Amino acid sequence: MHYSELKTAWAELTAPGAPFEIVTVEVRGVPLRAYKNAPPNVRALWLSTAQFAERDYLVYRDQHITYAAAHRMTASIANWLMDQGVKPGDRIAIAMRNYPEWMLIYWAAVSIGVAVVGMNAWWTAEEMEYALKDSAPKVLFADPERLARVLERPGMAEGIKLVAVRTDPPHELIDWAQVIARGGDMPAVEVDPDADACIFYTSGTTGFPKGAQLTHRGCIANLMNMMFSGQVQTLATSRATGVVVDPAAAPVPVALLTTPLFHVTANNCGAYLVTAAGGTLVMMYRWDAGEALSLIETHRVTAMSGVPVMAREVLSHPEFETTDTSSLMSLGGGGAQLPPDLVAKIDSKVATARPNTGYGMTETCGIITSVSGDFFVDKPDSAGPAMPAFEVKVVDDEGHALPSGQIGELWVRGTPVIKGYINRPDATAESITDGWLHTGDVARIDEDGFIYLVDRKKDMVLRGGENVYCAEVEAAIYHHDAVAECCVFGVPDERLGEEVGVAVVLRPGATLSAQALRDHVAVRIARHKAPRYVWFMTEPLPRNASGKFLRRELRENLPVEEAA
Repeated sequence: MHYSELKTAWAELTAPGAPFEIVTVEVRGVPLRAYKNAPPNVRALWLSTAQFAERDYLVYRDQHITYAAAHRMTASIANWLMDQGVKPGDRIAIAMRNYPEWMLIYWAAVSIGVAVVGMNAWWTAEEMEYALKDSAPKVLFADPERLARVLERPGMAEGIKLVAVRTDPPHELIDWAQVIARGGDMPAVEVDPDADACIFYTSGTTGFPKGAQLTHRGCIANLMNMMFSGQVQTLATSRATGVVVDPAAAPVPVALLTTPLFHVTANNCGAYLVTAAGGTLVMMYRWDAGEALSLIETHRVTAMSGVPVMAREVLSHPEFETTDTSSLMSLGGGGAQLPPDLVAKIDSKVATARPNTGYGMTETCGIITSVSGDFFVDKPDSAGPAMPAFEVKVVDDEGHALPSGQIGELWVRGTPVIKGYINRPDATAESITDGWLHTGDVARIDEDGFIYLVDRKKDMVLRGGENVYCAEVEAAIYHHDAVAECCVFGVPDERLGEEVGVAVVLRPGATLSAQALRDHVAVRIARHKAPRYVWFMTEPLPRNASGKFLRRELRENLPVEEAA
């Protein structure tokens, strides 16, 4: 394999004077690895794309928005926000599906130093209310479904200006048409690299989500990491195989956006990379493998990324063999480990595409590692090497670094690591030590620097790329009077990676059906977090000496076929 070529290419591309030269900068009192040639902030990135004026940027059904039109609209939105008294350092929120407006509002806000709060479109009214109170945005842009939830509880948006997108608004709300009719040039604003670019919520182990502060510096570093990954692996493979790849001959990227923009997977990884290259983002109303195939053929999509189940569903779809997928150059995803069999299937079934994956977190503004092509095929159970903006180490329970090859918790440090969690200094201090982010993932690093994820230290179910924390689901279940005790854990699932399972002990004399339990949970937290598998136990749940439930024992010993 080409590991010596990878090492050489890596050193060349990050050396002094090279495009991805790495320097040390001090951020919040900590020395961090950074790219010398990175744009200073996200505003600079967006403004740089004006050169692609006549190219299609956003495609949604029959709607095509060019870069020139997108720049006109983002300038209008930015001016409108400033007319409302929104200023650098303030926040606005977006609660909607993946519509073109999502991206336009995002670029407009970050270009004037205003942070975007990405609201999870699956949240219940109660969860939306928590995030709005927590993040205190000045303006909320919402589509009809999210607006309906806000209007269920008018108090949740008290003091927030509401803009109705893709619907005729009630008289007390602001019409989106009014926002984009404002006009004007993009306001001249100095944006601090360490200002918040966005607040993305990550489920909290306490049952409340935490608002992660992704900075301009961090978001740009993630973009540079992704650009570096593509170039270093292409260069190393080219040298090893003798197959010369001319970057100028590569087609303009066309990416199918399959996952929600309120996550780093779609926003910071998908949208940023394509936008920086002047490519096209093809958007979907909701995930559907058949529609994805149709869009790939119609728009000559070059890249599709999402959670692993999406790639599997495309490959196994009845229309796959009759659909022209010859434009695809990469297929893969993140949000969960790609099973090794899927890596091989992608490589063999799509003649033009190579498999790729990235491992990352909201807390790192996107990817930590990235791997593709021959390297991924050779090490299909690896997540790839950590990108140059990171230092990495594997530590024991006391935080001491372990030798290469040993298993422990992965810690990372670099410019992409978040500033912290808003209003949660306790959670910030618990997660970040001297700039080192505790990932909560148990891993090992091999002799080539490739990282292998072994397990998760935190109690979490990774369902189709969505983090579902056991404690959050348990808290919702315990609201039911019939429940004496419960323990939530992940159940392996071929389609979604994991599904939510729960072992429940009822109070003496109480009765409860599995469906009634799911309905009860879905009122309190998003429906996808409700347990698919329910085991009603007649004996107390197993615990360890300190009284904690033995999740792993339950997961390993409860047969799926016996679940309700």
